[in-house]
Amino acid sequence: MHDWNVVVSVFEHGFRRACRLLEQLGPVHKTDYFNVLVMKIEDTEGFLRTLKDWSIRDPEIFTQCISRAIPLTALFVFQTPPEFEAKAREAAARWLPDLAGLRFHVRMHRRGFAGRLSSQDEERFLDEFLLSNLDEAGTPGSIDFQDTDAILALETVGQRAGLSLWTRDQLRTYPFLGLD
Repeated sequence: MHDWNVVVSVFEHGFRRACRLLEQLGPVHKTDYFNVLVMKIEDTEGFLRTLKDWSIRDPEIFTQCISRAIPLTALFVFQTPPEFEAKAREAAARWLPDLAGLRFHVRMHRRGFAGRLSSQDEERFLDEFLLSNLDEAGTPGSIDFQDTDAILALETVGQRAGLSLWTRDQLRTYPFLGLD
C-alpha cells in the first residue's frame, strides 16, 4: 500500500474523472477496495480550499464523482487488532487538549480487517478512552451525535490507519469530509 494521508471515496461511474481531478492536487493511487483511492498531499488547507472551490464551481463533482475526501494528520501501520487499538489510542491522545469540555464523537470508516475490527466497537473504545482521560484531567467532555463540537475521524485502508480532528465550523465549510 502506498504512503498516503488522504482517503477518497468515489462514485462508481465517476472513478476516472475523480482520478483526473485529484491528480491535479497530488499523487493518486487505487486501493484493493472498491471505489476507494488514497493520496499523498503536502498542503491540507490548500487541498480543502480547492475541493471547496470545485464544489461551488461544479457541484456535480460531489454528486457524481467524489463521494467524500478526508485528509488525515496522524498515521500509523498495524498488524493486529491489539496493535491497532494501542496505536489509535496513542494517536488520539494528541487531541485531548482540543477536546477539553467539548461535545464530540469518533467516526470510523474501516476498509479491511473484516471480522477482526468492528467500526462501532473501535469508535466506542476511543470515545471511552478520550472521555476517561478528559475526566482525569479535570476537563470533562461528552459524547454527542446531534450537536457535536468536533468529530475525530478514523480511517483504515488495509493495515494503515489515519486520524484527524474536525471542528463544527470545518464540518460545515467542508461537507465533502462526509463524516456523519
